[in-house]
Amino acid sequence: MIEPIVSASWLAEALKKEPAGVILADVRWYLDGRDGYSAYLNGHLPGAVFIDLDTVLAGPAGPSVGRHPLPEPATFAAGLGRAGIGQDSTVIAYDDAAGMTASRLVWMLRILGREAALLDGGLDAWTGPLERGAPEIPPVPNKVEPWPVEALAGADDVQQQLAAGGLVVDARAADRYRGEFEPVDPRPGHIPGAVNLPFTELLRDGSMRSDVREVLEERGIDSTTIAYCGSGVSACLEVLAAESVGLGRPRLYVGSWSGWSSEPTRPSALGDEQ
Repeated sequence: MIEPIVSASWLAEALKKEPAGVILADVRWYLDGRDGYSAYLNGHLPGAVFIDLDTVLAGPAGPSVGRHPLPEPATFAAGLGRAGIGQDSTVIAYDDAAGMTASRLVWMLRILGREAALLDGGLDAWTGPLERGAPEIPPVPNKVEPWPVEALAGADDVQQQLAAGGLVVDARAADRYRGEFEPVDPRPGHIPGAVNLPFTELLRDGSMRSDVREVLEERGIDSTTIAYCGSGVSACLEVLAAESVGLGRPRLYVGSWSGWSSEPTRPSALGDEQ
């Protein structure tokens, strides 16, 4: 399997050697309501297809499951197929937010054992010309595969992890973790006992920082960790980062704070717990 995160130079070489085998996926999405598809139409990597977070990478939002639960396997398979992504495709995903949303697609594909990687630096790392509009894409068949339970954690798993002294890491910005700012979810704060490592701390100038292993090791992050964020999207970047430097693949609590905070019986905490 290819590395979870690849450079623009790696991508350029791959496109020269085997252009038909590499599919570029644009996964732009904005929390502030801007339209990712419009941004894609205005300029994307040549030949890239658009993958919509809300309809392909997530199922219907709701209490407990959060804002971006995993879609039904058949929905995911059909969405990929419409974009020309088949079982044997190698997918390189990008966005314009340092991988915040594109990492969700990469994580979903990799837990299914498929070839996928995040383009380090995203759209800004590409120095070639951009393409406008949407290419015509012939649909391809796709295998429907269940989500592997070993890659996932639920709210009860998080509670058990913390009760046993295990590590749960919150990938949101520090002010949201501390409960000083909450733009979208039912309650401010964080899961009691979780520590904060904003995904932005893994980056420098929009790309993965060279000492990211040290940053992750300092927090004790490895394959036994459970990661979460607002809705199970940006935390995927921390999962990929850990995997990319040989620390294993943490489990993802997909419901994340949006799911946890929607349940009145789940406790919350404010301030720092570092």
